[in-house]
Amino acid sequence: MKAHKYLPTNANVDIVLSLLTPYIIYIAAEEVHSSGVLAVVSGGLLLSNNRHRFLSSRSRIQGVNVWESLCFILNGLVFMLIGLDLPQITSGLEGISITAAVGYGVLITFVLIISRLLSAYGAVVVTLIARNFITVADTRNPGYKTPFILGWTGMRGVVSLAAALSIPVYLDNGNGFPQRNLILFITFIVVLLTLLIQGLTLPYFIKKINLPAIYDPLSREEASIILRKDLSEYALNYLRTTYQDQLESNISLQQLIQKWEHHSKGIDDESIGNELKSIYLDLINLQRQWLIDKNKEDQSIDESIIRKQMYYLDLEEEKVIHF
Repeated sequence: MKAHKYLPTNANVDIVLSLLTPYIIYIAAEEVHSSGVLAVVSGGLLLSNNRHRFLSSRSRIQGVNVWESLCFILNGLVFMLIGLDLPQITSGLEGISITAAVGYGVLITFVLIISRLLSAYGAVVVTLIARNFITVADTRNPGYKTPFILGWTGMRGVVSLAAALSIPVYLDNGNGFPQRNLILFITFIVVLLTLLIQGLTLPYFIKKINLPAIYDPLSREEASIILRKDLSEYALNYLRTTYQDQLESNISLQQLIQKWEHHSKGIDDESIGNELKSIYLDLINLQRQWLIDKNKEDQSIDESIIRKQMYYLDLEEEKVIHF
């Protein structure tokens, strides 16, 4: 029988390392004269897709709460920093008046909004053409209303501010970065205008345009139920195939089979033995990998549903480990 190789890890250490990793990536990218912001975004996507390989279930569970709180704090901190720095920015516009700088910001905001709308409609056109040659996620024509709403949701925020603030104050030759304060001021205007204009008018446009109803074959709840059913069937098939010779004599295996036959959330017996624990933990890992593969292969399932199920597996793993 295959033993479960679980190495206990310190969740607090994992979380601290995950918090330090973006800074390390940023500094490393800046040292090679690359974009620290883009490097952090790319590194975050890479680590997110592989978090199950280097983080324990406890670290992933605690990390959800830590990152939600931290993101809220960092968003407020970036806007506070740009606000505190705004008087110094306006006083260092290098001969450009406030009126002209505001005009540049309004012009660039207008260009960004139009570009976003054009890209939304362009994506629809490309998809409608590509569906004749390849398999696309949705072959239905969304019309002209849906792309407009998608284009109008392009509000700028903390990422734009962070990218602007990452511009170095001085060049390698010791001279100041040309028009850095103007770039920061224009970014602030763009963020402010998109949040006020697009953000405040978005609810009005959604109600006024009356978006066409798009009927998905399954609701989120129905898709979640089917996913759990498929996951249970996968677990049952694995147990009956791998431990076929031991099913009649092994009570632990019978308990596991009854769990997934009745689609229960877990095993309530706190007297769970080491043998059942080992099998159960191995099976949870296999189910997690099945969900990861499902997410890559089946584009019809919302990723948030799969992530929610994977979160339940993390909770179940923690429950079994501490029995």
